[in-house]
Amino acid sequence: MDVILHVGAHRTGTKTLQDYLRRQAEPLAEARVGYWGPGRTRRGLLSGLVSTPQTAQEKDVSSQAEARVQLQLSAAQARGLKTLLVSDENTIGSVQENLRCGSLYPEIGARMSRCARAFAGHLSTVILCPRSLDYYWGSAIAYAVARGQAVPEREQLRSIANNPRSWRDVIADLAKALPEADIRVLPFERFSGRPDALVEAGTGIRAPSDTERGWLNRAPSLPELRRVLADRSGNGASLPFGMGRWNPFTPEETAALREAYADDMMWLVAGADGLATLTEDTTRTRAASSLPAGTQTKGHGNEHKERQMARPG
Repeated sequence: MDVILHVGAHRTGTKTLQDYLRRQAEPLAEARVGYWGPGRTRRGLLSGLVSTPQTAQEKDVSSQAEARVQLQLSAAQARGLKTLLVSDENTIGSVQENLRCGSLYPEIGARMSRCARAFAGHLSTVILCPRSLDYYWGSAIAYAVARGQAVPEREQLRSIANNPRSWRDVIADLAKALPEADIRVLPFERFSGRPDALVEAGTGIRAPSDTERGWLNRAPSLPELRRVLADRSGNGASLPFGMGRWNPFTPEETAALREAYADDMMWLVAGADGLATLTEDTTRTRAASSLPAGTQTKGHGNEHKERQMARPG
């Protein structure tokens, strides 16, 4: 049984994808494909794996978590599953941690090393969905402010924009922690709002068409954020006037973040030093296939080719 681990990142349509996989559980099961999402992984299954153990007791808890996951994997395999999709963006870190450090997933390597031990013998593929850094950080900040965090100070925003760590570093850490896994990179801009296309392109599984498409957990708009702040502290006017997405960065900072993302994409197009594969949208050729929806394609690699991507503006 192959385990395919979708690790997010946050703010890249993860809730939309997880809702789709939950709704499509029955047709996927008919194709011998299972799904574990946050409803399962965050109810004790991965406890002890997603935090760094410091004491002997915590290390023991981590070992227990590895054994617990292996037991559940054995049970899934005994039910006849050939593929297990696991989707939980919290396996690589949290929005709060990123904002506190002003950096992208600084602990991803250690976290994924622990997950590798837990999924040992099964983990074949890891899916990462990066997003243009200005949009990623803007969405993360809006999400955090709506949930009680203070509006970042100008110095904090400047520090985030000037931090040299980018998706390339995240991918390199992933590859080091999971040297045997196939790391597939599916940019958010290519697959946003299309979870069926993401599943098909990222896994090689013929995904059921999504007839109930929605976009869950969107970042709040400026008017929504002003209302939240006004209700919370009476200081809704601390945000700029506007009706759309909040961009907390200056034009110069926005340009720097976009340039860093463009460099990441060009690196991926050039082969990512052999660490990962930039994966295209295979649904455009789906009409040419006679395979019924929900069946497994032969292997993974034949369905995935590098896409020559234009430099984002």
